Amino acid sequence: MVPLSEEELRLLEQMERALVAEDPKLASTLRGTTLRAKARRRALVAGVVFLAGVCMLMTGAVFQQIWVAVTGFVVMLASAYVALNSWRGQNRTPEQAAAKIRSQHGFGVIDGGRAKKPRAPRPARPARNRSQSHGSMMDRLEERWRRRRDQNGF
Repeated sequence: MVPLSEEELRLLEQMERALVAEDPKLASTLRGTTLRAKARRRALVAGVVFLAGVCMLMTGAVFQQIWVAVTGFVVMLASAYVALNSWRGQNRTPEQAAAKIRSQHGFGVIDGGRAKKPRAPRPARPARNRSQSHGSMMDRLEERWRRRRDQNGF
């Protein structure tokens, strides 16, 4: 898979915006259905593979073949992981899916292929003495308690 050049990404972004501007309902339908269909299909296949793993596990247990049972268990775990991730992805909106892809790769079509700018490092905070911070918190709590007691007339 060859990555797109900046010019191709820009053109793709323009085409996407034109489609959304011309027919937003169609664009939404095209985005949402494909992602949901793929996620649903992946979850279904993972469910079938999970059942195959159960069969392998039971076969290994009945015939006392430990390696078959362990392989079946590993297949079950892997397919359960895929199924759960697909199920979660099925409920995700297309915008959330695009944001996830952008966060993984650092750029997206909407960004025009530009990588995110790195954040400036935070200035280091001076380390506080643990007893000081605990004491100041206790002082604040005691002050609040006094104010509440004085306001309520207790």
